[in-house]
Amino acid sequence: MNAAKRQMEVIMMELESIYKLIDENDVQFIRLQFTDILGRLKNVAITKSQLENALNNKIMFDGSSIEGFVRIEESDMYLRPDLDTFVILPWRPNEERVARFVCDVYDPEGYPFEGDPRYQLKKAMEEAEEMGYSFHVGAECEFFMFHTDENGRATNITHDTSGYFDLEPIDLGGNVRREICLALSKMGFEVETSHHEVAVGQHEVDFRYSEALKAADNIMTFKLAVKAIAKKSGLCATFMPKPLERENGSGLHINMSLMREGQNIFYDGKDPRGNGLSQTAYYFIAGLMKHIKAMTAINNPTINSYKRLAKGYEAPVYICWSCKNRSPLLRIPASRGSATRIELRSPDPSANPYLVLAACLKAGLDGIKSQLEPPEQVSSNIFKMKKKERQELGIDNLPKSLGEAIGYLKEDKLIQDAVGRHVFEHFIKLKKKELQEYKKKITPWELEKYLNY
Repeated sequence: MNAAKRQMEVIMMELESIYKLIDENDVQFIRLQFTDILGRLKNVAITKSQLENALNNKIMFDGSSIEGFVRIEESDMYLRPDLDTFVILPWRPNEERVARFVCDVYDPEGYPFEGDPRYQLKKAMEEAEEMGYSFHVGAECEFFMFHTDENGRATNITHDTSGYFDLEPIDLGGNVRREICLALSKMGFEVETSHHEVAVGQHEVDFRYSEALKAADNIMTFKLAVKAIAKKSGLCATFMPKPLERENGSGLHINMSLMREGQNIFYDGKDPRGNGLSQTAYYFIAGLMKHIKAMTAINNPTINSYKRLAKGYEAPVYICWSCKNRSPLLRIPASRGSATRIELRSPDPSANPYLVLAACLKAGLDGIKSQLEPPEQVSSNIFKMKKKERQELGIDNLPKSLGEAIGYLKEDKLIQDAVGRHVFEHFIKLKKKELQEYKKKITPWELEKYLNY
């Protein structure tokens, strides 16, 4: 009873703080945000007068209008705001301001909706907690900025012709990145670095690691902020994996650690293999490698994703790991101690971060439970290896297409469980539809190549 009373007191204090922020900052509109199966951010906007209803979980929306959610005969869904996610959107006007909550989706009976990707990540985290772990994640999210045409529609003309780590006046995106970083800081992000990426018009902003649910929320918020601030500058920001044919694509690198009682359990200064990694870290690596082919459908969920996963453009295409170089799928950055982490380099920013992190965690935990051992690390540049060399080392390839990746997902029960039965079934259905649409599409390349036949 005392614990319940204390929890209620904390909630009341949070509510009091939220109401105070709303009054002091002239907040008139609140967005109740949630994420669909395909990783698209959705929202129901309410006025300040409806805030009490929202906080009492009384705001309803039509779930049948969201792809992959529910049928029309069972369409009523409810949004439950997560009080910890309240924030004022700094790029909106300073008068009659706009704030937001990230919400969980519930059914009319008061149960979490199985098709809510945020709920699936929560379930995976609960499994980790039962094993005594907390899952921490840091994301590196890349994006492009393009000019828009006279109607405000996106073009594929880049904002600059800069390269890796360039700065003004060559890097024309510096001012926009600065605005993005300032906005994120106002929203509670701890921005670590920002810079121009390798490709023309490509950028990256990195923010500090956090507990996995907050990390996934932050990725969705980051994408919203980037798009909104680029638009204010007359530009279009895109998280399309491969928008330019002869340039590197955009990645969503996931840096992962397991914590126990405040300690990073991936670190072991007495590692007999000399890598500074614990046995738990090796198990986790092996679990990721075991399930990565099925995970690829989640990590790289669009047809375009597989044009990024091509040799010669820095994206990983081979299943191996290393402490030494950046060509493998899994990299162990040099930092040790509390900063020890495993970096998965294959996901791209078109992916649903809740599902990506749920799959990563479940795969890693499977490695721990089954005490799986990874193969030897690969220290040399895999992109320069001959096929025979890779075969001798047992280095396999990631799936080369969305269809191939879906085939592996349909065979992997653990990754299906990671995303949940509802999400799995509807994800497969939506992606098969996407593939069928693509097969029927006449592309500019086909017209250029065959129109004169």
